[in-house]
Amino acid sequence: MNAQQEDRCVIAARAALELEDGQVTNLGAGIPMLVANYIPEHIDVVIQSENGIVGVGPVSRPGTEDPDRRNAGNLYVTLLPGGCYFDTATSFAMIRSGRVAATMLGTLQVDGEGNIANYEMPGRRIGMGGAMDLVAGARRVFVLTEHCTKQGAPKLVRRCTLPLTGAGECDVIITERALFRRYPGRGFVLEEVARGHTLEEVAACTEMAYAAADDVRLDAYG
Repeated sequence: MNAQQEDRCVIAARAALELEDGQVTNLGAGIPMLVANYIPEHIDVVIQSENGIVGVGPVSRPGTEDPDRRNAGNLYVTLLPGGCYFDTATSFAMIRSGRVAATMLGTLQVDGEGNIANYEMPGRRIGMGGAMDLVAGARRVFVLTEHCTKQGAPKLVRRCTLPLTGAGECDVIITERALFRRYPGRGFVLEEVARGHTLEEVAACTEMAYAAADDVRLDAYG
């Protein structure tokens, strides 16, 4: 496992601890899809994929893939007992009616106002997929992302400059370096710093405005 893969696993494992018993959660493409591999045994959460699956289990092990069982990110997945498939119209009716408690998705940029830009940048179009519906319909929105781009530029920016997926929708940001939570009237608060990183390092690679909690946890995860 290379360093980038390790960072992504760190993010996914920490994000899994945010899941709540009994809730329906959507996991987006990229890092969020890894979260299903780290759900604690004592948490009974239902994973939804917007292409029409409820009851998604961990990603299939090599050699056990079912070609008819893929999530919205085109990964082979398992189906837990009681899980089912349905059409896209039903899936988005579920999302738009607020029945999805939380969504976890990646991003290209996120800023201090909770704005998310995750589908288009110059020379590269990922495609928004169901993200716009999800960030508007889910009751809580988690952004799971590497702290910086491959070129070292911050992803947590002063203001998003790329086309927005959702305005003011992000509630929690989890990176391989830190966890930020947004509170009404306060904006984002740095609550946790991952193992091997420091407050000073996080500040140096974060453009987004935030406050550090009085009891910020160091070596909190990782």
